[in-house]
Amino acid sequence: MNILAAAKERYAVKAYDPERRVPEQAMQQIYGLLRHSPSSVNCQPWHFIVADNPAGNARMLKGVQGQFGFNEPKVRDASHVVLLCVRTNIDGDHLDSLLEQEARDGRFASEAARTALAGARAGCIAMHRDLDRDLSSWMEKQVYIALGTALLGAAALGVDATPMEGFDRQALDAEFGLDGQGLRSLAMLCFGYRAQDDFNAALPKSRLPEEQVFTFV
Repeated sequence: MNILAAAKERYAVKAYDPERRVPEQAMQQIYGLLRHSPSSVNCQPWHFIVADNPAGNARMLKGVQGQFGFNEPKVRDASHVVLLCVRTNIDGDHLDSLLEQEARDGRFASEAARTALAGARAGCIAMHRDLDRDLSSWMEKQVYIALGTALLGAAALGVDATPMEGFDRQALDAEFGLDGQGLRSLAMLCFGYRAQDDFNAALPKSRLPEEQVFTFV
């Protein structure tokens, strides 16, 4: 599918067909898109929890009760649900693991190149932590890049999706023991196929006109 056509045709599904499962091959591609999403200085401050069976969905449903009950049907009926988590901090262990992986992947032509990247990354993180004091927000931005990448990729694969912030983060943080892992929940992505009675499917996509959102200089 043409990537622009995919962007135009995708929408946030409001009702899923519980009888339809996304093929594992398609989900593996979506997982790959999440993992290969770009992030500033390759910091990769994310972790993704996947529910792909009834037991997993039951755990995710704990986050869409009470005031968040409007999202319960989506989580209940979706084929797969992904909880996008962000790190609470970027510590030395994480920085070391990044460097070690980059070395295994052949990213460094020399030890000097490794040292230069380590210094640049540490400097960037220090700037956000100590100068701008927006490290948490900066890390969240990287996770949302992954979210957008997965949404467009799913559309190109013919898989429907719904991004959600309307859930009980504290409930899911506790359910999955995220605090002890240096993580916190940030957003949810449901994947599946739209139900025939999904009202949003029939509504036209609405975006501001090009001349209002672009300035060409």
